[in-house]
Amino acid sequence: MNKKVIMLYLFSVLSYILMIVVNAAANLLPLNGQTTGEISNRFPVLFTPAGYVFSIWSVIYLLLAVWLVYLLFPKSVNHNVFQKTGVWFILSSLLNTAWIILWHYEYFNLTIVVMVGLLLTLIILYSKIQQSSGRNLLDRLPFSVYLAWISVATIVNTGVVLLYNDWSGWGLPDVTWTVILLIGGTLLAIGFAMKNEDLVYSIVFAWAYIGIAVKQKDYESVQFTAVGMAILLILFVIISFIRARRPNV
Repeated sequence: MNKKVIMLYLFSVLSYILMIVVNAAANLLPLNGQTTGEISNRFPVLFTPAGYVFSIWSVIYLLLAVWLVYLLFPKSVNHNVFQKTGVWFILSSLLNTAWIILWHYEYFNLTIVVMVGLLLTLIILYSKIQQSSGRNLLDRLPFSVYLAWISVATIVNTGVVLLYNDWSGWGLPDVTWTVILLIGGTLLAIGFAMKNEDLVYSIVFAWAYIGIAVKQKDYESVQFTAVGMAILLILFVIISFIRARRPNV
């Protein structure tokens, strides 16, 4: 193992620990006297899912931890996937940390800048994994979930910033915009899954949409669309999985 790889791994671990500590402190202290969810609840963005849906962060952080442990094995840490993605992982962890701090101290306009930066970083990281030879399930799975959830979170964050700045919605009501976003998100999830042969991305969107239907039950159009799109995504995943398992004739 060369020094460059060792340093890249050490900084990856340190950035991960920093991200976990700051995220934990944000809700346990809590940071600036308010939890992440309490701030979110101040903004009635109809694309926001029910609180339980955000437990996906535990899954993301656990998968990233497993990924870091997996990299300890010599045959893994030296392969080309980690060397191409390590710097981007460090950057993503730092951006995640920065977003939490900005959110809790109510620099909302800056949060969208950081969130988009995180989204772009994860897109680059994911693309490098896809382009790498020798990749396996553990190389991609954590970032499939992470990228999918940040895609959803970017939409929610954008809605918060627009509300914060009193955006008029170009004359369209919030319900209409939410329905449009739900349909657009579904097309994105299906298109991404087909292009990258990655059904996990669509599963995360379905998880979020079910949560939106639960939280936004007072808005029938939103709830109906969220349920419908979630069912469509689940059917797409099932059919795609069956087709992939079917032997070629």
